[in-house]
This record gives sequence, C-alpha cells and structure tokens, in this order.
Amino acid sequence: MKKTSAALLALLTPLATHAADAVNLGTQTVTADFRNTDVQQLPEAVTVVDREQIEARSAEHLEQILSFAPNVNFSSGSSRGRYYQIRGIGERSQFIDPVNPSVGLLIDGIDMTGLGAAATLFDVQQVEILRGPQGTRFGANALAGMINITTAAPTTETEGYVRGKLGNYNSYGLGGALSGSLSHNLQGRIAVQGFQSDGYMDNAFLNRDDTQNIDEQLVRAKLAWQPDALTDIGLTYLYANINNGYDAFTVDNSRTSLADEPGKDTQETHALALNLQRRLNNAVTLETTVTGSRNDALYSYDDDWVNPGYGELWGAGFDEYQREFRRHSLDVRLLSGTDGRLFNNSTDWAVGAYLLQREEDLQRNYSWDPAPYLSDLNTDSVSVYAELQTQFSATTRVIYGIRAEQWQNDFTDNANALNPADNNIAENTDETLYGGKLVLEHQLHTDHLLYGSVARGYKAGGINTDPDISAARRTFDAEYNNTAELGLKSSLQDDRLQTRLALFYIQRKDQQVKSSYPIPNSSNFMDYLANAAEGRNYGLELESNWQLSNRLHWELSYGYLNTEFVDYRYTNEDGDLVDKTGRSQAHAPEHSLATAITWNFTSALALRVETEAKSGFYFSDSHDEKSSGYALWHARLSYQRAAYEIALSGRNLADRDVATRGFGGFNNDSKNPASSRYVQLGEPRLIMLEGKYSF
Repeated sequence: MKKTSAALLALLTPLATHAADAVNLGTQTVTADFRNTDVQQLPEAVTVVDREQIEARSAEHLEQILSFAPNVNFSSGSSRGRYYQIRGIGERSQFIDPVNPSVGLLIDGIDMTGLGAAATLFDVQQVEILRGPQGTRFGANALAGMINITTAAPTTETEGYVRGKLGNYNSYGLGGALSGSLSHNLQGRIAVQGFQSDGYMDNAFLNRDDTQNIDEQLVRAKLAWQPDALTDIGLTYLYANINNGYDAFTVDNSRTSLADEPGKDTQETHALALNLQRRLNNAVTLETTVTGSRNDALYSYDDDWVNPGYGELWGAGFDEYQREFRRHSLDVRLLSGTDGRLFNNSTDWAVGAYLLQREEDLQRNYSWDPAPYLSDLNTDSVSVYAELQTQFSATTRVIYGIRAEQWQNDFTDNANALNPADNNIAENTDETLYGGKLVLEHQLHTDHLLYGSVARGYKAGGINTDPDISAARRTFDAEYNNTAELGLKSSLQDDRLQTRLALFYIQRKDQQVKSSYPIPNSSNFMDYLANAAEGRNYGLELESNWQLSNRLHWELSYGYLNTEFVDYRYTNEDGDLVDKTGRSQAHAPEHSLATAITWNFTSALALRVETEAKSGFYFSDSHDEKSSGYALWHARLSYQRAAYEIALSGRNLADRDVATRGFGGFNNDSKNPASSRYVQLGEPRLIMLEGKYSF
C-alpha cells in the first residue's frame, strides 16, 4: 500500500506544472453542524462524499463509499454492511442482545442508527462522515462519530432524471427523480428506485444462484414550503423495502454454499421528518425537527451452513430474528442571529433540548428452542445542550459546548424456552451522561486554519440478556471517549488544492467489549458485553483534493490508526482467564488508503481510476482471527453530452477476495476437523453499464 501511494505521488507531481490551467474547486458545505459550514472552515475531521463521487463509484449503498473517509471501516455479517467503525470504534453485529451503537446514522435528520440496510444512495446529495465524538451535537449515538446522509432537496425550477444500469450477476436498477415548484412558495421532489441482483453466491445444494440476492426499493418524497419570508418548513417521507437474501458463510470460505435453509435480511421502513426554521427576529432563530419511524427487520441464516447429506457436525439448525423498531424524536433549538451575539457582540450561541423514544421488540425463532424467545426494550432519553463560539480576534476563535443526557433502558423478556424454570429477565438502567468539547481555532493565513480540540463522547450502558450470564455481568456501564485532536486545513494554489490533516489521541474509558465464546458441544455462542478497563487509539488522517489542470483531478485519503486494549483481563463463564492487554481492537486496520484520478479527455469523455486499500485487522475482540490486507481497483469511463450520459464502470476489477466479517475458535466442518476460520466475502468483480437522461 505504501508503494502504491508513493507511485501515485511520483506520477502526479510532474503534472502539477499544468496547474496554471486549472479551475477552482467548489465548496462542500457540512450540514450536520449547528450552522452550515464549509468543510475547510469546520474545525474537526469531516469527510464529505458528494453526488459526483457516489455516481463515479457506481455506488448503490453506503458501504460502497466509506473508503473515501480515512480510518472508517464496516462489518457485514448481513447482506449489506450495516455496522460501522470510526477510528477503530464501533459495533460489528447484533443477534439476541440490544445494541447501543457507537456510530450514529442520520438520513435527512431521521435516526436510522443500527438500521443501515436502508442507507441506499439513490438521489443522495452528499454523505458527511464526522470522525470523533459528537458529544454536544448528537449525544449518546455518536461516541465515535456520525454519518449524516442528506438527499437532494426540492428545486424551484422543474427538473428531473431517469437512470438505469445493467451488470453481471443479473444486476439491474432503474430509478428516477422529479422536482419543481407546486406553487409560488411550495416545492416538491419525489424519487423512486429499484435495484436487484442475484448476488455473489452459488448454492450447489439447492442449485440456485440467488440465495444471497439483492432486492431493494426506495420511495422518497420531500416538500419545501415558505409560508412567509421568515419561515421555512420541510417535510420528508421515506419508504425503503429491503428484501435481500442471506447465504454468505461456507465451511470452505468459498462462494459456493451448501446450505439447505438459506436466510433472509429484510427491512421495511416508513419514516417521516418535519423541519421548521423560523427567524423570530434579528437576534434569534428557532429550529425544530420532529421525526418518527417504524422499521420491521428480519435477519435469518442457516445455523450449520450445510445440509443433511453433507454430514452436519452439530445437527441442522435455522436461526431467525424478527425485530420491530419504533422511534420518535423531537429536537428544539435556538440560535443567535446578527443582533443576538453575547459578550460585546463576540459570541454566537446555540441552546436546545432533545427527546428520544425507542422501542425494540424481538421475536427469535430457533430450531432448537420449543417456543419463540420474546424481548422488549424501551429507551427514553432527554438531553439539553449548549454551544458558544467566541471570536477573540479576527483570526482566533474558541468553541465550547456541553450536553447532559438522561438515558433510561427498560428491558423484559419471556422465560428461557429451553429452561422454563429460569426466571424472566426484567432489568432497567438509568444514567446521567455528560459530553462536550472545547476547540481553539486560529486562522494562520487566509488559506490555513489550525485547530486543536478536546472532546468527550459517551455511549449508554445496557443489559445482557443471556439467562446463563452471571448476575455480575447482567448489566454493563456507559463507555466514554476522551479525544484530543490537532488539525490543519489548507487551501492552496488559488484554491485548486485543498488539504485536511488531523492528528488524534483517544482514551476509551470503561470500554464496552463484546465477548463471545462457543458453548461446548454446540454450534452456538454465548455473547455478552462487558466493560474493559481502558482502550487507547491514536493516529493521523490526511485528505487532499487537487485540481491539477482543467482536465486532471486527483483525490487522496490516507489514515493511520494504532489501537490497543490497556489492562484488559477477565474471567469467562468457564472460569478461564482471558488476557487481551496490548492487543489491537477489532475492525481497526492500521493503514487505510483511497485515491482516485479523473481525466477529462474532452468536455464529454472522462475516465476515473480508483484504488482503495486496507491493512489486515482482527475480526473480533473475543478471538484472534484476522482479515488479510487488500487493495481494490475501480474504474469508470463516461460520456456525457447535453442531457444524456452513458458510462461503463467496474468495481474490484482484479476480482480480489475480501473478508468483511469473520469468526474463529470453533469448528463447523465435520469433514475438516482442523478448520477454525470462517469468513464472509465482500463484492467480487462487478461490471455495470449505466445510462442517465436529465431534463
């Protein structure tokens, strides 16, 4: 990977002599902050992936563009990557236990944290990936960072497009969007899309090639209303119907399944968001966001991965998790206007309150249980927050914010179906959590912003549900993330070259670690969360965006990450001492790289070549199996004339096998007793022919 980066630098440096012909780069506005801010002027590490980059990657889902951001990873264990890690922090799966995610996900302001299957990218304006704790702005859902997806807004002028694509693995998609004014002060936009693929697995036992299929439909409608000159109201409705198959793991780590009962990975989402922005006067602006969603998700899989004729090691089994998520939120804030600044007109401010209600109902149907397992989790959160921005001089500013959050969990389940004598679990947690940040920024020059910050993020504690867990491990405490960051953002060569550099150090206190070990004489696992003593993460992130000439553009993203457990020892339920002190944390590759070159041969014809690479990383904190490092190549050749565009794109052109999830420490193959490493493979080589007509 270092050789790849050096070669690209050597290749492109001579081309900088043509920079005199270059055009200026456009601005990228981050909307996830309290005030919309140019990414080059925001004193924190943020990556903005815009519509052009999404289309250039021919991306259908969030997992396919995360490599644009340094030190960001994802975990599958499902049909789509729905679990995200930022700077080595984040969950990797969910089975029977509720999960408090470390990385939040918003789609048009709607809380979709933990429901990443709906993170499709059709008609998306941009994706913002905020790295580092967001303890003031977002609270408990953003211990490690936040992913904010903003879709295209309604327009005053009538416009729209239709887009289709066709590729290998019987993949095809068709969608369109229409936007325009419905009256002089009301605009609307609607986007509809469907995407299907047979997937990348062959099931030899069932003689099918679609047991890992993709079948995704999306409908999104948006309204923007300006009842008067001081008020803006927005309404968003989102419908996502994800009906994917799940048949990913095999005993020989191949793409040929032998399962007799392939699973499903489905999600149906209905969600609404209502936004109000009202300028009360020149001193104060009111912003209110109300959201609600219902999500029905089903996740199932063949428990033994094979069929009776193969010779199952533990016997046939099928595991199914049906969850219903209901979420409601209310965010009300006041922001200072031009006449509302404090302390001799030096300080802008924002204050607000946030209410969140979550309900998560689970029904687990398992072959070995005589009756379904049922559980119900209710979460209530109330937060208050404030942020001040004080301009000490024309070049120096201090930002300081705080958030206090009351987080309550109430959990109940039915009796253990295998052991009806066990008592039902009825537990609750009640915590007051605090987070915030302090930032000092200094404009070294009109082209250079230097900043230093300390921030504290948090993630609420929770409840372990396995009835065999000891009383001491039934609940676990909140985790805290204390981060120091030093950054420099620069705009050079008359704004043709933009760079962003960040150095960070993270202290993880009471780190929540998922421990998992196989139950003897079974293919099942016991999973539980516990608080490790401490974790330590540090590294650097570099991003650059360089318009070398009016025909040549270069993007680069590089991350270095060092993670380790500090004094992490525990005794498992079998009484064995487990010592992970000094070991790296899971899904935290030491090096990550993404770079792309776009060459416009003419005003209509362009070629983009990309590579993304990661070094190896541990799959889990509970075993020591690792992924292999990899480098993937992508390319897109496009021709655009007037309203028409046609493109030929390819991802993973070298057809590399990449493991996106893995397990170890047990044997699931009766014919190979030495086998103990099992992985889920990511996308193989994908080729797409695309067409788009805009009007």
